[in-house]
Amino acid sequence: MRVFVTLFICSVLLSSCRGDQKPIEVSAKNYHQTVDKITDIMVHDIFSPPVASRIYAYSNLAAYQIMRQENKELVDFSAEFEKLEPIPKADSTRHINFKVAALVAQMEIGKKLIFSEDMLTSYRDSLYASWKKINQEEFVSSKKYGLEVARHLSKWMDKDNYKETRTMPKYTVYSDDPGRWQPTPPSYMDGIEPHWEKIRPFTLDSASQFKPAPHPEFSLTEGTTFHNELMEVYEIKKQMEETGDKAEEVKIAQFWDCNPYVSTQRGHLMFATKKITPGGHWMGICKIAAKKADLNFSQSSYAYTATAIALADGFISCWEEKYSSNLVRPETLINKYVDDNWKPVLQTPPFPEYSSGHSVVSGAASIVLTKLFGNNFSFKDDTEVKYGLPIRTFNSFSHAASEAAVSRLYGGIHYRSAVENGLVQGKNIGNHVVRNLNLQPLSY
Repeated sequence: MRVFVTLFICSVLLSSCRGDQKPIEVSAKNYHQTVDKITDIMVHDIFSPPVASRIYAYSNLAAYQIMRQENKELVDFSAEFEKLEPIPKADSTRHINFKVAALVAQMEIGKKLIFSEDMLTSYRDSLYASWKKINQEEFVSSKKYGLEVARHLSKWMDKDNYKETRTMPKYTVYSDDPGRWQPTPPSYMDGIEPHWEKIRPFTLDSASQFKPAPHPEFSLTEGTTFHNELMEVYEIKKQMEETGDKAEEVKIAQFWDCNPYVSTQRGHLMFATKKITPGGHWMGICKIAAKKADLNFSQSSYAYTATAIALADGFISCWEEKYSSNLVRPETLINKYVDDNWKPVLQTPPFPEYSSGHSVVSGAASIVLTKLFGNNFSFKDDTEVKYGLPIRTFNSFSHAASEAAVSRLYGGIHYRSAVENGLVQGKNIGNHVVRNLNLQPLSY
């Protein structure tokens, strides 16, 4: 009898302990931190802007699709994507914390796409340990579901032609055409991602759906539109030199540099200065807006995912045009025909000139963010503070996009047509994403 009573009491106490376990609390702050961690690793690994946009899109989509299981009001993006089947439904017999599962899936997809897996694994394991300590049963069920969704999305992700493009030939420069892109100093890198137009888009019918207006016909004859734009790049730099490093145009150019390929040469040594990509900057702006609006976890996931999809499709569209036009950079022509000592304010990135990638993706992201947060959403952009640059203030996302675009002209790496037509190209893509995904304004 005593043994029975003792066993009964232990059973009650054990049940009581399990019942007292608190649910795992996960906030929007955890979501922001996870996106930031993936960004930091991409900077460390020196991912190209197009590849970085792919990582943002898939990792955030994994989290978002899980959050739809908790919040049925969220739009089902999967219905609009080619051959993406709905994710597995959660087991109703197990208590699943959807926020935990979302972060599990986000980190699992991210881990598949980066190089420095140990950096993300360390971050992930610290979260796992804290969650397990709070409620082991809930953590185990949530982790299992998150990994299941990650496996499901991975199968679709692996069919977007990315792996195939890894074995395609490098960009070949052999040509006597003076209007054709040439590798630029100081490292004279090959053109990156020349086959990116083959990557499966998220919302676009094809990579060429939103081609920009043609750039001015190449000509080195004085008075032609192209020559005028070339000389404008040259003259802007001269005007900025008269003002010095305090010129507002210099500050704008440096703030929006976002070139992960910057290399510095000292003597016989050359080393990389690691920086955020244009897409990373706009994901940072998304975070700033989400925090200012005090968005919850699912709303933040919605904003990040929509922004990431616009960026990803923007890069696919832009890169299709870049390697179709194959237009030479200002630095190459100015050094050869105008001034062999001239250098742009920014280091010229290693791919063709037209259209401007930062202009395209800034236009696309600004349209999506404006739809979500409103036309006159002002914010202080501190995205570049960790890279040694001061905060800049903007009265709208459109204001930021316009400045990002013109920064390429001030930086001496693009002609005016690439900037202006690229911004239009990006806004067309952004409007398409808004319509295609049926994006709705956020309530905050």
